[in-house]
Amino acid sequence: MTRQPASPPSREELRTHLIRTKIAGDVATSRENNLDHYRSLALRDPHYMFGLTFEGDWAFPDVLELMAKKAGVVPDRRHREGQDTIDPDRTIDALEEMADRIAAMLRRGGARVVVATGHPTGLLTIHLALARLVAAHGATLLTPAEGWGYTGAGLGRHRKIRYLDGVAMVSERGNLVHTHDPHPMRAMIAEDRPDFVIADHGWAGAAGEAGIETVGFADSNDPALFVGEAEGKIGVTVPLDDNVLPRYYGPLTAYLVDRVTREL
Repeated sequence: MTRQPASPPSREELRTHLIRTKIAGDVATSRENNLDHYRSLALRDPHYMFGLTFEGDWAFPDVLELMAKKAGVVPDRRHREGQDTIDPDRTIDALEEMADRIAAMLRRGGARVVVATGHPTGLLTIHLALARLVAAHGATLLTPAEGWGYTGAGLGRHRKIRYLDGVAMVSERGNLVHTHDPHPMRAMIAEDRPDFVIADHGWAGAAGEAGIETVGFADSNDPALFVGEAEGKIGVTVPLDDNVLPRYYGPLTAYLVDRVTREL
């Protein structure tokens, strides 16, 4: 028997689900971790820049203020440890804007799209669904620089671009790995420049820096894409915990795909 896909949730049902699964609401990412990353971005640590450059000063207080506005983290600078939050309504608002931008791209016709993720243990499931969606509605799903390799930071292991059903990731010794690196996307753009990118981490940052229309996902401890959005380099960034159980993203994905489809 063929299993029928579940109906997409209503906005309120999705909001409840996001809180229950900690995709938003009281998230696992600690306040200490968030603030550390905001300071690192303010100091222009490349690991936290995701391949972006910024025109503004973006000192630590500015980054915290932006993250409170865009992701819903606690705005009080005196809150230095313990629980931090992502506002589920901000997640859904950004998700709807992402859907509208994807739908607008598909309505234009003939788009050449790259889909990529630096979080194969979490967000891959969303990206796979979006890759299927855009291909089914007439976009050309690009797979440039497959097998291109580089030496990663840290232990200096060799990494390569690998595709799974049209979604780009980085592999290391046969394993799909988490990465912030912008280098793979830069190599892909150099070989075959897309019109539109759906991504996260350095994949999204490098695409936005190159002037490509880009939408992406980011956790509350990854402020770079939100700053990129504020400066007009990223179209929209969806705030969410980017590494919960993959199945928890099912209702979010269904909501996103349904909205794209209804907008076509």
